Amino acid sequence: MTMFSLRCVAAAAISLALFGCGGGSDSAQGGSTAAPGGGTSTGTPGNTGGGQTGGSTGGTGGSGATGGTGSVSASAALVAKLGKPSRVLVGLGSGQSIADMQSQGIRPDIVDAYLVGAGPGSWPYWNSPDGAYITYTAQAAQAYGATPMFTFYQMAQNGDGNLSGITDASFMNTYWSQARLMYQRIAALNAPVLINLEPDFWGYVWAQAPSHDPTQMAAVVNSQPECSNLPNTAAGIGQCLVQMGRQIAPKALLGFPPAFWSGSPSAVAGEMRAVGAHLADFIVAQTSDRDAGCLETAAVAECTGRSGTFYWDETNVSTPNFHQSQGSYADYRTALGNGLPILWWQTPLGVPSSTPGGTNQHYRDNRADYMLRNTQEYGDGHTFAIVFGAGGTYQTTINSDGGQFARLLGQYLAGGGATLQ
Repeated sequence: MTMFSLRCVAAAAISLALFGCGGGSDSAQGGSTAAPGGGTSTGTPGNTGGGQTGGSTGGTGGSGATGGTGSVSASAALVAKLGKPSRVLVGLGSGQSIADMQSQGIRPDIVDAYLVGAGPGSWPYWNSPDGAYITYTAQAAQAYGATPMFTFYQMAQNGDGNLSGITDASFMNTYWSQARLMYQRIAALNAPVLINLEPDFWGYVWAQAPSHDPTQMAAVVNSQPECSNLPNTAAGIGQCLVQMGRQIAPKALLGFPPAFWSGSPSAVAGEMRAVGAHLADFIVAQTSDRDAGCLETAAVAECTGRSGTFYWDETNVSTPNFHQSQGSYADYRTALGNGLPILWWQTPLGVPSSTPGGTNQHYRDNRADYMLRNTQEYGDGHTFAIVFGAGGTYQTTINSDGGQFARLLGQYLAGGGATLQ
């Protein structure tokens, strides 16, 4: 029986609403999709990193796989590959269409879109011919002056946390054929494209693998010609995603999103090294997947089942706060090694308020406000981009934020942007 995670269902629905099916026109404009995840701000599996805070505020530098030589940082080198200005980049996704951006004069550096599912009804079949969704979506972003980004989200096909498919040869053949199609479509663009590889999946692998060791969890991998030398393990899945990408789409820039649900950043880095995350081009830091106010009220299903404090302390005294979040990824980056730059992803768009809660698409949150006013903090922590977007149907968007994002982005760009480190 075909199943989809809640995130898959909403991601597919929003994608189809924004980009349409079939045809061959570039009218399929716009941002990306998102969907409700489960999980808690305190780290329970099932979210896209909502509240992955904790750890020290330190972190060390280094030259990454995407870095140059001498004084050129990994962040600066990656931004140069994208052909963008040498500053911390700002992106949009998760349901924000290009038409919506145009109406407010918003010109993001990056536009993110989900690729959801494996098999019938999944992303290859959203347009014709198969995989054309990538072509149309990327071309629309490029025409608007943005670098395309795709969030590859196939492993949730059987439901959140259900990893039975990774040992099913039929499922994995479909999985790998679609991964190959993604890379082929991206290669045909002959331009740099960012890829976020399988949010949530690596957190479930950590939780379910024997001794949290992905090399001890069986999977179907080396039946694929691009990966015949790799192990048939969950670790091999990540390694194959990198190896296949390098062979087919050398201009694609790859990033893995760690999940700190049940392990420290440094411990999770050990798992992610095993899956090949240190061989990618960047780290995906999962800011959150919900406005804080939605989680506070828990009035809609996508915001239930979590506990804790959700509104971050912008004075960085109380928990949770921004410096803790930055510190978690600094610790992870150091432990992962290879000095990769960081992209913050699915950053909520809610508006600050001293009153908890809010209403649908008008929930309070202060992360867009803080991160666009204090972007240099992120640049100093080896961030090369921050991508904003709603993580669910009822979250704040650029259409419901009272112009906050357009105003803050305008101020950020007018000030010259944050320096890359």
